[in-house]
Amino acid sequence: MKCIVLILSLFVAKESFGADSLTFVFLHKKTDNAPISKEETDRIMSGHMANIEKLASEGKLIVARPFDGGGGIFIFKTGSVAKVKEWLKNDPGIIAKRWNEEFLPVTFSFGDACIAPAPYEMVSYHFIRFTLNLTKFNVQLAPETLNKHDLYLKKLTETGNVVAVASFGKQEGGILIMKGELDTRVPEASPAVQEQLLQPSIKKLWIAKGAFCEK
Repeated sequence: MKCIVLILSLFVAKESFGADSLTFVFLHKKTDNAPISKEETDRIMSGHMANIEKLASEGKLIVARPFDGGGGIFIFKTGSVAKVKEWLKNDPGIIAKRWNEEFLPVTFSFGDACIAPAPYEMVSYHFIRFTLNLTKFNVQLAPETLNKHDLYLKKLTETGNVVAVASFGKQEGGILIMKGELDTRVPEASPAVQEQLLQPSIKKLWIAKGAFCEK
């Protein structure tokens, strides 16, 4: 299914939003969707786009972008998951269950979510998600290991290749967004990955420059 999702701008000037008032939504690609006609797909995606434009015009939606290979992300201007679910309940794509949705309040420690300024310069970033993998073998040292992970990411920001770092909370992991060429050994070198407390997954994100308040 073709995912046509855009960054929508309400203002020409860049605007940053508070790190404690955002919700991140993953639209995970489904592999078990029932086949539907092109006409039905077009209808769903047209309604999906219309809902995105509506939410952006109302000042609720900051970022909406697809991943290469399917799925995508939303970033909403609220820390309330309940509000986000209410805002999305009439989206034809959500109603048709075209994705598996995941709703996570997010806090940025580096970068932020911004409405990208026009005219847009589109860029490709590496989107790395760290998922928590608690086991009986690592749970006792988890707080210490996660602290090492945070320090490792902070050190990475000094390289100039990091666009954003954010956390979904102690039980949900977080994300690292990087530009340029990516050596997969970089996320794998995190102490938390080395100790198998966090599992990294990497996707490509095509997005307007400035969406994470970067210059």
